[in-house]
Amino acid sequence: MACDVGKEQGSDFHQERSELALTTAQAGLSISDPEAYRDNLFKLLGDRNPLEVLAQTASTLADLVRKHSATVLRTRPFTGKWTPNEIIGHLADGEWVYGYRLRLILCEDNPPLRGTNQDLWVAGQRHNEREPSELVEMFRTMRQFNLALSKRMSPADLTRTGQHNERGPESLGVMLRMLGGHDLSHLDQIIRYVQAIGRRD
Repeated sequence: MACDVGKEQGSDFHQERSELALTTAQAGLSISDPEAYRDNLFKLLGDRNPLEVLAQTASTLADLVRKHSATVLRTRPFTGKWTPNEIIGHLADGEWVYGYRLRLILCEDNPPLRGTNQDLWVAGQRHNEREPSELVEMFRTMRQFNLALSKRMSPADLTRTGQHNERGPESLGVMLRMLGGHDLSHLDQIIRYVQAIGRRD
């Protein structure tokens, strides 16, 4: 995907990308082992209905943004980790990716699904420079659109699969549960990071 990052000043931009292209597993969930990564997300979701979890995330993010200043949300709590604001941007990216994959699988037979470099997406789009409330509204809009489609899926739809280049075959039912766990993981991460930033002040 080509990211519109504007005109930059050569070496300064490359240094910024290097600094912001942080380690993977930002939420403490290793993605080097795809099966373990999937299982960890399932454990976080537990027996909760993923559609109900997904319906609550935008409001939870909006509450966090109302309670904490943009300065706090843009503060990096630990070296090599995202800021709370970057996590919100990552959730928005994830919603865009999920929506695209959802439609591919619904409309095509076993389509290929390409993984993304989440750190480069966060850096390339300069999420930390955006207003937190703007990122939340972007996320909310995409989530509403995708959730409406997800709620209309039939049991047969949920068995439809795509071929992920890192995780192998993945059904819409599995993707839905993973997304619910992904939301819960990053919401917890934002809360922990804000608390860590508060302890430093």
